[in-house]
Amino acid sequence: MQMMKRMTFAGVMAWLYSVGAHAAAPSGLEAQSVAAAEASGGGMPQLDFGNPLMLAQVVWLLIIFGVLYYMLANIALPRVASVLDERRNRIEGDLEAARAAKAEADAAMEAHQAATARARAESQAAIANAMQAAQAEAAARNAELNARLSQQIEAAEARINTARDAAMGALREVATDTANALVQRLTGIRNEAAVSAAVQRELGAQGQA
Repeated sequence: MQMMKRMTFAGVMAWLYSVGAHAAAPSGLEAQSVAAAEASGGGMPQLDFGNPLMLAQVVWLLIIFGVLYYMLANIALPRVASVLDERRNRIEGDLEAARAAKAEADAAMEAHQAATARARAESQAAIANAMQAAQAEAAARNAELNARLSQQIEAAEARINTARDAAMGALREVATDTANALVQRLTGIRNEAAVSAAVQRELGAQGQA
């Protein structure tokens, strides 16, 4: 504001100087007085303060300067200052709005990053839980399958043992009957108890009893 007043004051002074110079230029009667003064070998007529026209020019110069200075100091410069203040306030408001928008954008970015990290952690935890559940289910199914296979194997072994025992029983009967028939045919003696005991001993010696 002070700088602008100085610049305006300097401009007004320059303009007033040019106006004063033009006003002080001789014309009409003044030209005749100037010519007379030059003819008489006097000094510059603009500096002849004894001349009433010179005094009037100085008075009008001071009046015009005072009016212009008053108008500039009380009308023009306050308006310019108000315009500059308004522009400065608008710029400061825009800067503050930009800072607020940047802060909101930064906060939104941080919130987005936090939400992304949280979602990633939750997805990883869900995947880990699903893998654990699948492993546990697979282990339970394997255990159930092994138990079922064990039961089936035990049942099959029991059936095999039963069939083997039945086959061995039938083999003993066939062997006993065959041995009795041979002994009776060869010796004419029928001793079923002795033949049965002999067959049993032979099968036991072969591991088939």
